[in-house]
Amino acid sequence: MCKRIFVAIDGSTTARAALVEAIQFASLPGMSLCIGTVLDTGMLSKNSMGMGALFDIDQVKAGMRQAAETLLDDAMDKAKEAGLDPFRILVESDNKRVADMIVEAAGQWDADLIVIGTHGRRGFERMVMGSVAENLVRIATTSLFLVRRKAA
Repeated sequence: MCKRIFVAIDGSTTARAALVEAIQFASLPGMSLCIGTVLDTGMLSKNSMGMGALFDIDQVKAGMRQAAETLLDDAMDKAKEAGLDPFRILVESDNKRVADMIVEAAGQWDADLIVIGTHGRRGFERMVMGSVAENLVRIATTSLFLVRRKAA
């Protein structure tokens, strides 16, 4: 039985659904919850394409960090409203894939279940956008619970 649940959020509708599911799981006796988000600054750091002349990249990163903290604050509030006392993790990297950062963050907290939303992209859209959930399925050593978007 899973006892330590890590939910990865990014502000998307599927991540919000994953948070709801993780809160429900964590509300069971003996469960604990960690809410995490990752900040991928790789595009800014590696491929700035001269944009540093147009704006301060460090300032943009600081803004991204603040947005991530706000996202975590809101998720923490939702969990606390449900009577939980969750942990939180913010991971930042400019040279790792998002899935790798999620696995590392869950590992730091010693999670035995990772909950994540998935958009269920297929075909060309998946090829272009990639799939964090698909990468997690390939690399995670813990159990995964994928929450799929609802059909319109």
